[in-house]
Order: sequence, then C-alpha cells, then structure tokens
Amino acid sequence: MLHGLAAATTALVLTALLAALLRTLTLRYGRTGHTTPHLGGVAVVLATLGVACAGPLLGVAELGEGVAPVLAAAGAVALLGLVGDLRPLGVRIRLGLRIRLVAQAGAATAVVTAAGLSPGAGALAVLWIVCVTNAFTFLDHCDGVMGAVAAVTALGLAVCAIAERRPGHGLLLSVLAAALTGFLLHNWHPARITIGDCGSLFTGFLLASCAVTVHAGEPGGRTGAELFALTLVVLTDTLLVLVSRTRARRPLLRGGGDHIAHRLRRLGLSAQGSAVVLGVATLGCTLIGLQIHDKRLAPVAALPLALMVAGAIVLLLRVPVYGPDARRRTPRARTPANPAASSTSASTSASIDIAGGRS
Repeated sequence: MLHGLAAATTALVLTALLAALLRTLTLRYGRTGHTTPHLGGVAVVLATLGVACAGPLLGVAELGEGVAPVLAAAGAVALLGLVGDLRPLGVRIRLGLRIRLVAQAGAATAVVTAAGLSPGAGALAVLWIVCVTNAFTFLDHCDGVMGAVAAVTALGLAVCAIAERRPGHGLLLSVLAAALTGFLLHNWHPARITIGDCGSLFTGFLLASCAVTVHAGEPGGRTGAELFALTLVVLTDTLLVLVSRTRARRPLLRGGGDHIAHRLRRLGLSAQGSAVVLGVATLGCTLIGLQIHDKRLAPVAALPLALMVAGAIVLLLRVPVYGPDARRRTPRARTPANPAASSTSASTSASIDIAGGRS
C-alpha cells in the first residue's frame, strides 16, 4: 500500500513538472504550428514508464506477471504517436492511418499472445484494443476531457486488477491515473498544453491492454458487460461522431466540433462543465462495471446502459454542430490573456481526429 501511494505521488509530481518543462521548451524552441503545445503526452508516458520500471530497479516492487509485455507494447505505440506529433501526416493521411492501425494491431497481438488467449478470443481482443486506443485519440478534443475520463477509467481498472490478484497491473494503472491527474493540472481549461497523439494512444492502448490481460482468465458475458461499462463514455463519443458525420456526409476522419463535449457546450455548459459532466458520467459507468465485476449485478445490467447510449446519441444528434446554425448557438468563449494558452476546445477547424490533432 505504501509503495503504491509513493509511486502514484511520484508519478503525479513528475508529470506535472515534465509537462511544465515541455511547454516552456516547445514555446521557446518548437516549430509545430500549434498555438498550444501538444507534447504533454510525453510527460505522461515518461512518468508512467519511469515510475513503473523504477520499482524493480530499486528492488522495492515487482512488475508482476504479464506487465512487461504491456509496457513494452504501450511504449512502442507511444513512439508511433510521437512521430505523428512531430511530423503531421498531412496529405499522406490514408497511408499513415493504415500504417498506424497495422502497428497498433501488431502491438495488441503481442499483448494478447502473452496473455494466453485462444485464437478466437484473441482476435476479438485485438480488435477491441485497437478500437479503444483510437477512441481515446478521438476524445482528445477539449480541455480536460480525455485526462478526466482516462484517469477515472484507470482507477476502475486498477480496482479490478487488485480484485483479480494482479497487483502489478493494479500498480501500473494507479500510476497512470496519477500521471493523468498531474497532466490535468496543465490541461484544465484554458489548457496550457495538450496530450497529443503520443499520450492519447499510449493511454488508450495501456488501458485496453491491461483490461484484456487482467480478464484473460475469465472471458465471457460478464467480462464483456464489465468492459462495456468501463469504456462506455469514450466509445459513445466515437460512435456519436461517426454517426453524425455519416449522416451529414462529411469525411469520417476530418475533425470538427461534433463531439459530446462540443454539443454540451452548445447547450450552454462551460468548457470546465463539459469535462466535469463527462468525468462524472465515466465515474457512474465505472461503478456499475465494478458492481458487475464483483457479481453484485448481473451482466444484463449493461443493457440499460446500452439503451441510454442509444437515447443519448439520438438526442445529441439534434444539437446543430455544422453550418450557420451551429455558429449562432456556439457560446462565446473568453479570450485568455496569454494567446499561447488559448484553448482549442471550441475549435471547429479542419483537423484530423484519429490520425492526429484536436478538433
């Protein structure tokens, strides 16, 4: 317990310090073309990997069975995201996206193989890991949203890992949650730095891979219902965006102000309020997932959640996000005193969601 608390505290402080340093260096020397530095994910990755690997090196804690493959694969995915942050894909978006998905599938396959899943269950697990990884990339569009949702999800999965007698995974997920909290100190509205592809891909992949590894011994309906609840908010946001752009005949990978947080803002919530609402919603879904995991709720308890998702999507689709109606209903944001700290949460510029960049 003391080792876990010390590790989490170290990750939080280290991420906060690294994020501040990276922001200063990027503003002084960087030529990324972004008003707000977008390399905050590097701080999350370095703090998480550094603290997780420090335990075995110092002899105070062990990684535990199955943690090393997850860390290695997540680190590889983070490097892939960092390349995208430093060298935007631009017109090579389709080729770059294919390469990224193949690399993610390869990393997920390594994790699933190490977990010992059967070929059928392993194929489904790989697909799920890739989907969740990119869903978290989609979620990096408004100040504080991705960090809040991911931190709550990581804590929920940490509880599951400890209950399944996998303390190594529990410690790793706790360290990730703490690192994300330290990052939120700089990413809360108005954001001074964003997480970028490096951090969002690393976070999504690590969460999904840990979830698969922790539940590898008991695949089935209960596990599926639990994981559905734990990732409900991030997957709902992705589904909403895909349905909305398909209906509007817009390119699926082209960014826009059509995520849940954007629609909540057009309904009158502030940027901070939107992040809080999504964080609280994630907490509620996480608690239901934990109840399913502890067998206090039957897997059928996920069915009302699915119905709520369908209803929420139908209602949110009625909020105008494209064209002049959306511009008239978009709340006017205050301009920060420091232009370099301006938030991108209400931006509807033409950027790429899944392949890099906030919309």
